[in-house]
Amino acid sequence: MQTPIVSKKRPKKTALRRRNRIERIKPAPDAYGREIVEALNRAGAPLSADELAARLEIKRRERRVFDAALAALVRAGEVVQNRAGSLLVAKRIALLAGRIEGHPDGHGFLVPDDRSPSVFLPPTEMREVMHGDRAAVRITGRDHRARPVGTIVEVLERAKRRIVGRLHSEHGVLFLVPDDRRIAHDILVPPAEAGRAKAGQVATVDLVAPPSRHAQPIGRVAEVLGHHADPGMEIEIAVRKFDLPHEFSRKALAAARAMPDALRPDDLSDRQDLRELPFVTIDSETAKDFDDAVYCRREGKGFRLWVAIADVSHYVRHDDPLDLDARERGTSVYFPRRVIPMLPEKLSNGLCSLNPDVDRLAVVCEMAITPKGEVARYEFYPAVFRSHARLTYTSVWEELSSGKANENLQSLYAVFKVLFDARTRRGAIDFETVETRMIFDARGKIEKIVAEARNDAHRIIEECMLAANVCAGGFLAEHAHPALYRVHDVPSAEKVAALRDFLAEIGLQLPGGEIPRPRDYAQLLEKIRKRPDFALLQTILLRSLKQAVYSPNNLGHFGLAFDSYVHFTSPIRRYPDLLVHRAIKAVLSAQRYSDVDWEALGRHCSETERRADDASRDVETWLKCYYMRDHVGGVFSGTITGVVPFGLFVTLDEYFVDGLVHISELGRDYFQYDGARHMLLGERTGKRFRLADRMTVKLVRVDLDTRKIDLVPA
Repeated sequence: MQTPIVSKKRPKKTALRRRNRIERIKPAPDAYGREIVEALNRAGAPLSADELAARLEIKRRERRVFDAALAALVRAGEVVQNRAGSLLVAKRIALLAGRIEGHPDGHGFLVPDDRSPSVFLPPTEMREVMHGDRAAVRITGRDHRARPVGTIVEVLERAKRRIVGRLHSEHGVLFLVPDDRRIAHDILVPPAEAGRAKAGQVATVDLVAPPSRHAQPIGRVAEVLGHHADPGMEIEIAVRKFDLPHEFSRKALAAARAMPDALRPDDLSDRQDLRELPFVTIDSETAKDFDDAVYCRREGKGFRLWVAIADVSHYVRHDDPLDLDARERGTSVYFPRRVIPMLPEKLSNGLCSLNPDVDRLAVVCEMAITPKGEVARYEFYPAVFRSHARLTYTSVWEELSSGKANENLQSLYAVFKVLFDARTRRGAIDFETVETRMIFDARGKIEKIVAEARNDAHRIIEECMLAANVCAGGFLAEHAHPALYRVHDVPSAEKVAALRDFLAEIGLQLPGGEIPRPRDYAQLLEKIRKRPDFALLQTILLRSLKQAVYSPNNLGHFGLAFDSYVHFTSPIRRYPDLLVHRAIKAVLSAQRYSDVDWEALGRHCSETERRADDASRDVETWLKCYYMRDHVGGVFSGTITGVVPFGLFVTLDEYFVDGLVHISELGRDYFQYDGARHMLLGERTGKRFRLADRMTVKLVRVDLDTRKIDLVPA
């Protein structure tokens, strides 16, 4: 079996449209943009829009395009308008444009578009802007931390504003306190804009008037969600707080309803028929959508492994209503007891889900794997198949442990071992982490929080998916086809230097040169695994690494030690996987999935992934706070999992919940923060609190609104 040889010759555009039905995503026009900036620079003085148009000899029929280009420059902060209405080049008056990030303490930061250091904005400057707005600032000095300090010159663009929070009343005045604490303003709600909303309810408001230096923002009640303690309210708040798209468009729902309930004869054309192979799905007990199925058999001393992934791209075509909704969402969002899917249920739990004993369409990665765990050959192709059983991690591990597993499971277990050994030899980094699961009562509140048991059944699927993802990345790289790679870049020189300094103080060394390799991290992890301070050292190693992102630039995956890596295995719940499927199928058809703005899609998918993580974490934190209200006054053992200038974050052993021990509670001493050593050190007593140290604490306060748990040393 050989990897398909695909022509790299690009087909004609007309054929591309007709045969592959791949439409184009065109960038917004920036006509006149460069000419506008150059004309303002030449003028040497502010100009009105009409004066600028006259200088550029803009004809009447061109004025609309000119105005649009000028508005885009103003939004981008390249051109600003002074109080007289005249236009200036921002760089000429030393202005920085960027997005505002608010802080719960009332101050904020401008994150510049040019990626220069963030500019600190004191609370007085934050009065006229809100988190998410765009503004132009002038740097006026530096603070005691040597951070640049700015003054807001112009608000360039207001963020789309529907704000969720709880309504309060004071002296007969109704106002909304935003749940997002990065918005420090209370939103006034005049009687005429309140509808039937009452104090104590959770609601969303639309901004009628933005804040100014001398007035609070004014809002109109758009939606009343209910009481803050209603079951599931924490999810309703998070959905709106993080602007999660949670309602499908009418067109997308209509497209889903129009889908067949089962495969049609036309769906099977040009596909390999694998229905006789005994594929199985292996997932958690609570899983409802099944992206992947696996089958393995021995071939001589090696293995033949099939990984079948739901062929979502057969149903969701580029730029159709389902695709537009999926692209906006970027990913499914998983909350305790609720999922906001990327695709309507007709697809996510039906046609695209690899449910047992029904025919399904798939894109298959078939691999020949050597006894040393190397992929000798691989092939991608569209197929029709069926899952012969829906298995769970628990049931598979019980069968493997008891020796009663069938031939397929035994082969899967054997191929996992050789793949894992190859991963170890390759030097991939293997961190030990603890996953938790919330168990709920009939009212939807947490009954207890338990550690999620992991076994080799989980790892079987992980290694099979990793192998398929690597083959997909290699396939697209080999054929020079654009795609979104899952990129985990090398750690920054600054973080590596700080890590080496910390390790040197305790007699350890990170192997490798200025830029260490994954194998260097893996060797150090193995060396320290039995040390009593392993948790501390592992945490510090992990924090020295960068965050993985989606990018069209193939920079490899540092943590997994792969040269080319993509996400291929979850197209039901991740948009980048769907894009990878389209790219693979385009290569197999000797075509190109082209004229897509891969850079913009990479940024968008990375942002939607972070948005989903933030929303899930927010809900889990609220639920944990609600649960811990019944434990105020209790004494618990825990581990210091965070050291910051204002105190310590401690994770409680029994509940896997984090709380803060404020620095003022540590004793009668001046405690100095040592970021390099992840430590607070008392000047007088020499008392030391360090990351991963054990600590006994008392729970003294829980604040649901701020999602904070306060602890004191016991």
